[in-house]
Amino acid sequence: MKPIRHVLCATDLLTTSPDTLETAMALAKNANATLTILHVLAPPVAVSELYLDAVTMDQLQKRARTWALKELQKRSVRANRAHVATSVLLRNGEPAEEIVRTGRATKADLIVTGTHGRRGLPRLFLGSVAQRVAASASCPVVTVRGK
Repeated sequence: MKPIRHVLCATDLLTTSPDTLETAMALAKNANATLTILHVLAPPVAVSELYLDAVTMDQLQKRARTWALKELQKRSVRANRAHVATSVLLRNGEPAEEIVRTGRATKADLIVTGTHGRRGLPRLFLGSVAQRVAASASCPVVTVRGK
């Protein structure tokens, strides 16, 4: 197996985030690897009954970006306190595609991502980012199920 020098932790910053980060930090620390913490801002979903003008949409996107950067920095500080060298990345786009693209661009040796473990109709409608990442990534993928 190829040595792990760089771990990419893809986080939703919400439900699966704490367990995902803990796992990624432990793997990076044990391998003496660097850790990149990534969050992808998905494009806004259009709802036909709801109209938001361009200015409002822009403000919402700026707020989401500001919040996400703050949350990423909190996680970076936490990893640094655990003696894990980190960097943070914030991308825009479809989450699975951006995670895989970032994994390749950063030459990640391992991707750690959360999963909700959905089954049945919720999985059919919401899909599985983790499954798409595992199917497309050029390196091993560890999935961490949230509580």
